[in-house]
Amino acid sequence: MSVAVSPAVLTDLESLSQLLQQLFAIEADFRYDPAKVRRGLMRLLQEEHACVMVARDGDIAIGMCTAQLVISTAEGAYSAWVEDVIVDKAHRGKGIGRQLLDGITAWAKKRGATRLQLLADIENIAALEFYRHHGWQTTQLCALRTGI
Repeated sequence: MSVAVSPAVLTDLESLSQLLQQLFAIEADFRYDPAKVRRGLMRLLQEEHACVMVARDGDIAIGMCTAQLVISTAEGAYSAWVEDVIVDKAHRGKGIGRQLLDGITAWAKKRGATRLQLLADIENIAALEFYRHHGWQTTQLCALRTGI
């Protein structure tokens, strides 16, 4: 298997949506809504301060992650919010997640980001172990949200 990691394109939309369906099935805070997911992906693909990175085995998308730049007053620079990290079940454990994070890190660095940050489901032990294995650290912050 030869995996290529690069920014996603419009023709990846359906495959990315299917990957997000897998992700949302294991995240308690989100419910998969195909119309909302496609709308969100379209916006990310069109946004200059965002990136959708995709891992492909040939023409098939087998993994993805997204990032968006925000301005961090603590850093005095951009910080990249990483989201939607998912590798298809059949392809996990082969280094694809690491390749995706490397790709999104390179994208963020090129744009002046000095930090990456993400939220992870506290019950997704496999994901937490993956991030810790790759040098991510837990912070003292917790996530809060409200609808508007």
